[in-house]
Amino acid sequence: MSDLIVIVYPTVCQAEEARKRLIDIQKEYLIALDNTVIATRTEDGRIKLDQLINTTATGAISGSFWGLFIGVLFLNPLIGAAGGVASGAVAGALTDVGIKNSFIKKLAASLKPGNGALFLLVKMMTADKVLKEIESFGGVVLKTSLDETKEQVLREALQLPNAGEGAARASSW
Repeated sequence: MSDLIVIVYPTVCQAEEARKRLIDIQKEYLIALDNTVIATRTEDGRIKLDQLINTTATGAISGSFWGLFIGVLFLNPLIGAAGGVASGAVAGALTDVGIKNSFIKKLAASLKPGNGALFLLVKMMTADKVLKEIESFGGVVLKTSLDETKEQVLREALQLPNAGEGAARASSW
C-alpha cells in the first residue's frame, strides 16, 4: 500500500527541485515512488498539473503498435496504425493513474498563486535517509496518509533550519 504526501513550497521551482532530488535518490533505492505531480494555481485561479506520466503519449504509442499489428492482419497497416494512434491517445487522455486529478485539483485550489504543491505517492522509503535529503528544501506538509507520529516527524524535519536533526528524529519512523 502506498502513502500519500503533499508538501507545499513557496515557489514552483523549489517543488521541482525537491521532486528531482527524490527521483535521483529513487535510483539509490532509498524511496520507491508510484507517482509524483506538481500542482500550481495561476493568478486567475486555474490549476496546472505537471505530471511525469503522460498517459496521452503512452496511449498513442501503445495504440499505434496494436493498430499496426491489427492492420497487418487485415492487409492495411497504415490505416490500422493511424486508427491505433487516435484511439490510444483518446484512451490515454481518459486514463487517470496514480493520484486522481480531481483530488489534486481540489487540494491545489487552496494554494496561493505562485506556490507549488508536490504530490507524492510513496510505495516504500528509508525515512531517515530520505528526510535528510529533502529537509533542506523546506516546505509545509499539507496532507498525508501517514500515521500521526510519522507525519509529525516529517513536519519537524521540513521546518528545521539545521540539516541532520530531522534525520535523527526519523529513526523512530
